[in-house]
Amino acid sequence: MSRRTPLMLQIVTGDPRPIHRQIVDGVRRLIASGELAVGAALPSVRGLALQLTINPNTVARAYSELATEGWLDARAGLGLFVAIPRQRLSDDERGRRLDDAVQRFAGDVIGLDYPAAVVLDRVAGELALCLPKKSA
Repeated sequence: MSRRTPLMLQIVTGDPRPIHRQIVDGVRRLIASGELAVGAALPSVRGLALQLTINPNTVARAYSELATEGWLDARAGLGLFVAIPRQRLSDDERGRRLDDAVQRFAGDVIGLDYPAAVVLDRVAGELALCLPKKSA
C-alpha cells in the first residue's frame, strides 16, 4: 500500500470561492510548486473530508475536476495520484482562461487603490511561490 501524502490545505469560510474550488486551487498550487510530486498519493475522499471537516461529496467533486483536467490519475482500487505533467489545454483555451483570470483579478483589485507597481510586485511574489522548488 502506498503512503498517502497529507494535503496542507486550508478552507477559508469568508472566501467567495466555493469550498470545492478552494480545494481544486490548493491542489493545483501544491502540484505546480512541486510540493506534491508526480506519483504522490492523495488522501482518500473520506480522509480529506475528515481533515477539513467538510462533506465528502465536496472533496469528491474537487478530485473529479482535477482528474478530468489531467492533474490527477485515478487508479482503480488504489486511489488518486499526481499525474505526469502534460499540456492540459489548447493554446487558445489557455489564452482565454488567462484573459478571464486577469480581467477578474483587475476588477477585484482596482477598487483597492494601490499603485500598479505594488500590485505587480505582489503578483510576482505569489507566482514565485508557485514555481517548482529547486533542490540544492
